[in-house]
Amino acid sequence: MVTGAGGALGTDLVRLLREQDEPVTAYTRPELDITDGDAVERAVGAWAAGEGDERAVLLNAAAFTAVDLAETDPEAARAAHAVNAVAPGLLAAACARHAARIVHVSTDYVFDGAGPRGRTAPDGGAAGYEPDDPTGAAGVYGRTKEEGEQRVGEAAAAHHVVRTAWVYGGTGANFVRTMARLAGERETLTVVDDQYGSPTWSADLAAGLVALGRSDAAPGTLHATGGGVTTWCGFARAVFDELGADPARVQGCTTEQFPRPAPRPAWSVLSPASWTAAGLPALRPWREALASAVRRHPDLLGHTPAVR
Repeated sequence: MVTGAGGALGTDLVRLLREQDEPVTAYTRPELDITDGDAVERAVGAWAAGEGDERAVLLNAAAFTAVDLAETDPEAARAAHAVNAVAPGLLAAACARHAARIVHVSTDYVFDGAGPRGRTAPDGGAAGYEPDDPTGAAGVYGRTKEEGEQRVGEAAAAHHVVRTAWVYGGTGANFVRTMARLAGERETLTVVDDQYGSPTWSADLAAGLVALGRSDAAPGTLHATGGGVTTWCGFARAVFDELGADPARVQGCTTEQFPRPAPRPAWSVLSPASWTAAGLPALRPWREALASAVRRHPDLLGHTPAVR
């Protein structure tokens, strides 16, 4: 079962499962209100009963992701809490009652963005966050996602929380599509160059989540992102490169020079060690994935002319 089936990740999950002839029950937001406990119970109960003796796995890709709106608008903050915190607990509790497993997708925003304390990477640089590093979300969105993780763990013994970061895909608005549009509108762009993370193509993440759902990995929290590290500025320059435009048109700036209502983590790098230790295939390097994504979804780049 896939919840949040209308988003980029949910769309890729449903597509992949159907390509593999895997029976899948998919719910978009209009089809199932996951903040309604009775509706969740009916949907999960009917789906799990239909699975029979097969292993039933619910993949929750639903989320409220308007981070700036959640920070500034009380109604949006309440919606974020309902979708990101309350709903995962309802889904997990229903799964527990019907002998199903839940795989819940979370985010790097549960961390404060300062990086792991007292630990460096093998190359001497800053280390990626491990699942057991202390959390400490700085904004509304991160706090609601953090609460959602806790509720899933409390409600269902058979669960996985998968934190990811910087996700983009072929459906809906995303950073890649925005940069491609702006490339056709402006001679130069200024993009933050002091926030670090790992761009993650939703199709690669979907494949990883399906592999996790079929695995015997022990319950708990895992991290899964595209391989490698860049900044938003580096990501934007890669998009320009895919366009055939001059990456030098993208100029870097600091977070201070580009203030936003919601705080962004300065360090969003998640260590893949927990993922690979569970026997799961590593997601490919982010730059390679971006090239594949734009080949599969040419509309990501729109109709922007390749002008150097």
